[in-house]
Amino acid sequence: MTSGQRRLSAVATAAIVVALSAACGGTNTSANPPAGENSAAATQGSELSGSVKIDGSSTVAPLSTAAAELFAEQQPKVNVTVATSGTGGGFEKFCNGETDISDASRPIKDEEKAACDAKGITTAQLPVAVDALTVVVNKENTWAKCLTTDQLKKMWEPAAEGKVMSWKDVDPSFPDEPLKLFGPGSDSGTFDYFTDEINGEEGATRKDYSPSEDDNIIVQGVSGSKGGLGYFGYTYYEENADKLNAVQIDSGDGCVAPSKETAQDGSYTPLARQIFIYPSVEALKRPEVAAFLDFYVANIGKIAEDAQYIPLNSTQEAELKSAYEQLKSQAG
Repeated sequence: MTSGQRRLSAVATAAIVVALSAACGGTNTSANPPAGENSAAATQGSELSGSVKIDGSSTVAPLSTAAAELFAEQQPKVNVTVATSGTGGGFEKFCNGETDISDASRPIKDEEKAACDAKGITTAQLPVAVDALTVVVNKENTWAKCLTTDQLKKMWEPAAEGKVMSWKDVDPSFPDEPLKLFGPGSDSGTFDYFTDEINGEEGATRKDYSPSEDDNIIVQGVSGSKGGLGYFGYTYYEENADKLNAVQIDSGDGCVAPSKETAQDGSYTPLARQIFIYPSVEALKRPEVAAFLDFYVANIGKIAEDAQYIPLNSTQEAELKSAYEQLKSQAG
């Protein structure tokens, strides 16, 4: 399987999980082979069995799914499942002891950590990749090649509700085309990040847009409406570049396109961010969970490459490994 095929498989797996979650109130899917690099925990000792349960961000899910697929080559009897309830929904399950690892596209909130503490669940933030949160428009949109952060705020702030209804309302030079907005729901870490950075307050947004925890639904909405605009993680734009155009962002220093390079060097501001996993110390005491996480951390560069995510730079990868070692020491 090529790296592109593997990433498509990861995205498809996450999409299926989301669809089933929406229909059934939450579910998951199992990840199975292709090959990955060896890790000490995955190859030493007897063959492991058991399960590893992951839930949370739809942005991070394809990366964790790719890790699970590669790990299955080493430990095929360990059933790793990846579901997508959104970052907030994932933390709710994680802090209730229902999952072993939580995928997150933003740091854990104080109230979420308090909920974990109340249940005796200890965790740590492990960065696994870099994301360029990407604003997308319809392929027929020829006027919004670059948008300022002020223009994005004018579209999305609460005061825009019922008032900014046309692209012409955003900028007089734009056509009088109905503005159709699509974005993540309030359980999404991407929603939290975008509203904080663009509107100046986490969770502050107009309500008359089409929300979904399924990024593929956002893709369908924007690609099906000439005046459509939405936002999600960079990997979903890459997957759908034939259907959508990525918008350059001007935060005051000129127009910058989302890319691996601009996300890593910090020029794609303010929408470049790290994405994370949060493992449970309690779960780490189980050998199958420890082996999977050892593999995930040891092979993070290959996993990001195979899933076509933006990898951590050397400094960030060193921070990941240090944070993970500290977490493992708590598991004993």
